[in-house]
Amino acid sequence: MSNMLAGKIAVVTGGSSGIGRAIAASFAAEGAAVVVADIVDEPLEGGESTLELIRRSGGTVAYQRVDVSQWDDIDRLVSVTVARHGRLDVMVNNAAIYSGTPLLETTLAQWEQVMSVNLTGMFHGCKRAIQQMLAQEPRNEVRGRLINLGSQQGIVSAPHDAPYGVSKAGAIYLTRQIAVDYAQDLIVCNCISPGKIVTGQAGSPSDPARLENARRRTPWPRLGRPQDIANAAVFLASDRATYITGSNLVVDGGWLAR
Repeated sequence: MSNMLAGKIAVVTGGSSGIGRAIAASFAAEGAAVVVADIVDEPLEGGESTLELIRRSGGTVAYQRVDVSQWDDIDRLVSVTVARHGRLDVMVNNAAIYSGTPLLETTLAQWEQVMSVNLTGMFHGCKRAIQQMLAQEPRNEVRGRLINLGSQQGIVSAPHDAPYGVSKAGAIYLTRQIAVDYAQDLIVCNCISPGKIVTGQAGSPSDPARLENARRRTPWPRLGRPQDIANAAVFLASDRATYITGSNLVVDGGWLAR
């Protein structure tokens, strides 16, 4: 690795599994001290925990149990991180869930649960991170960087999952709003919108029919991997990502271009 994130302190929500796990591991491999924030530490796809993976590779990592829908959890997460490391350079708001239901089949409880994690959780993460970043000195013209996870399904419709699509559209909008509001304070905020990423987790996104439909629609000759998103996150977290804020980086193998 090239140590693109050497000396940086990063928090990754939803870092125990899937895309978050890949981002956390890649950040650590590039020299960042990483805090994995998740409601559980065991990966949903099975295998060793993200902590074990990073520690085995010689990286610096800690785990904190966090429910992103709860402000007190996010407040504690950032406070503990800063107490341990002195600052917060990168906040990745990745934690998300889905309902797998179209509008008329979505209950109020399902709607509120998806919004509480995907959108309110992102609001919590952005707000608390910015509170800290405003209080710290800039490094290389930047006080801190936020990376929010959107989705191609926040740009076009999300088949059979209205709450998820709406929450991801909100993530893209929130990114732009923050980028404009806090640019003068030297805070960078960008979004990554993945296409179909195969994570190994069970559930609706791994349904064979949906996977086959995604393969047919994706111009690139394979579906996405968590590492594809992690590679983009490393760049946006690094000092090489200059003069880029308010952007929504689509990583989808050309799906939206078709």
